[in-house]
Amino acid sequence: MAFDYKKEFKEFYLPQKQPSFVTIPKMNYIAVRGKGNPNDENGEYKKSIALLYSIAFTIKMSYKVNYNIAGYFSYVVPPLEGFWWQGNNEMIDYSNKDKFEFISVIRLPDFVTKKDFDWAIAEAAKKKNLDFSKVEFFEYTEGQCVQCMHIGSYDNEPETIAVMHNYLKANGYGIDITKSRFHHEIYLSNPQRCDVSKLKTVIRLPIKKL
Repeated sequence: MAFDYKKEFKEFYLPQKQPSFVTIPKMNYIAVRGKGNPNDENGEYKKSIALLYSIAFTIKMSYKVNYNIAGYFSYVVPPLEGFWWQGNNEMIDYSNKDKFEFISVIRLPDFVTKKDFDWAIAEAAKKKNLDFSKVEFFEYTEGQCVQCMHIGSYDNEPETIAVMHNYLKANGYGIDITKSRFHHEIYLSNPQRCDVSKLKTVIRLPIKKL
């Protein structure tokens, strides 16, 4: 059976609907940076997703073209994630989506090295009519955070975030969004196949002790 990161690391991908603390270790990602409204059909965000999945599945299916990755095992491609910010603002203004900046990511298995990543970029470029120059190998240590499962529309996320803020305040913590620590979302549902009221999104925020 294929290794499924969501099931094997439930503490990272399947939190409860109540806030909880979590410490996230270093992980490697396929990443694309961009700006703009994520709902724009021809915007940078939608284009980033196509690039990410092209590389993710090139790596997953590497064994079919006889490219051997040391330590490779069968796995389910991890879910799409995103780090989001708006300039130097700590809080996101959901009514002003044109101001979004993002790093769109998909987690890489630990056995994938930079060399393997570079091979996948070259391999995908040969087979697909896409420019992969914006795709990067991204190493990130998220550290101590608060997270919560949000159910429903992305536009209703402020309601869940308010609950998270109250939880932090009650426990002596505050948000620690900086130029290197971001509002983080993990998308467990496909919005094209799931009713908007049932969308599952992990919301994760970096924190500090006050």
